[in-house]
Amino acid sequence: MNKEGERKRRAALVVAGPTASGKSDLALRLAETFDGIVINADSMQLYRELRILTARPGATAEARAPHRLYGVLPAAEAGSAAAWRARALAEIEAAWATGRLPILVGGTGLYLQTLYRGLAPVPAIPPSVLAEATALHAELGPEGFHRALAARDPEMAARLRPSDRQRLVRAFSVVVATGRSLAAWQAMPPREPAFDAPLATIHLDPPRAETYARCDTRFAAMVAEGALEEVAALLALGLNPDLPAMKAVGVAPLGRHLRGETTLDEAIAVGQQATRRYAKRQMTWFRHRAALSTPQSAQFSESFSPEIFSFIRQFLLTAL
Repeated sequence: MNKEGERKRRAALVVAGPTASGKSDLALRLAETFDGIVINADSMQLYRELRILTARPGATAEARAPHRLYGVLPAAEAGSAAAWRARALAEIEAAWATGRLPILVGGTGLYLQTLYRGLAPVPAIPPSVLAEATALHAELGPEGFHRALAARDPEMAARLRPSDRQRLVRAFSVVVATGRSLAAWQAMPPREPAFDAPLATIHLDPPRAETYARCDTRFAAMVAEGALEEVAALLALGLNPDLPAMKAVGVAPLGRHLRGETTLDEAIAVGQQATRRYAKRQMTWFRHRAALSTPQSAQFSESFSPEIFSFIRQFLLTAL
């Protein structure tokens, strides 16, 4: 293999940014241009039952370039950053083995952070502790449990919203089982090495008003394309409502409409609002952290294709 091929073989790209910023379309164009394989880095696009509501690439996109880690988990299974990282590293190695460029795309900041920096050395939490924390959350409710966490671990309580049940229970379980804040564990050197090949991040950062408008348009389009039927099929599985797939943006309001508790227009409006709020959280996360996560990182609007492609060509020329 010549030097240029070797550089491409051992390098990787990340396309990151908020929902509805054009990440998937850009990643597809990059895969076509640079002989790449698109690898999912979105926690909700892992679930096979939620193709429409999570805006997973469709059959046309998958025919234009290889896509990996989309729809690989059943909704009955809870995905995790650690499990995703192991799968993503395997797919990256598989791409390199065929001389192709891995292109990771998604908006789940925690997943990308585990790729960049490795996994925090948090000890395994006994199931009994997790069960007790779960029961306490059910007893106290979101606000009460958030206050209970604040009493034991004010740093993690300040980071988490009362509505974020899964992470609240996790943080509470860690401090009970170990006597240390999850934040302290996360600040320690990772138990697995950081990504050790040349890696560049393209951070899409469109104007907030533009992103919000795209969120609204896309959610309405999802409903028109069958998201309501998709949610009905998901709910028919009778899954635990605490599973991650059951908390995908849009599932709750569309579920309420299906139960006759609200009109479809009201459900769409709530889903659009939830999508905008999710995008806002993602934008905040990436603006504060993503640009510092890799040696080579740049912020772009999706429309700046010439600059993006020039950035990647220069990265690949100097990657080794």
